[in-house]
Amino acid sequence: MSGKTNKSITKRFRLTKKGKLMRRPQNQDHLNSKQSGNQRRKKKGFKVVKGKIAKDLIKFL
Repeated sequence: MSGKTNKSITKRFRLTKKGKLMRRPQNQDHLNSKQSGNQRRKKKGFKVVKGKIAKDLIKFL
């Protein structure tokens, strides 16, 4: 029997069909007007979480 799902992690990360862990870039929500357009464009979409951190977080999903 598996443990409970960690709800804070399910709100911050997504698991793709192929098993990749995706996250939103940091500092994206507000106060973006002082950043350059290049910085704002780089923060769009989702980024892949790699390495041991991804393996550890997948256990909580």
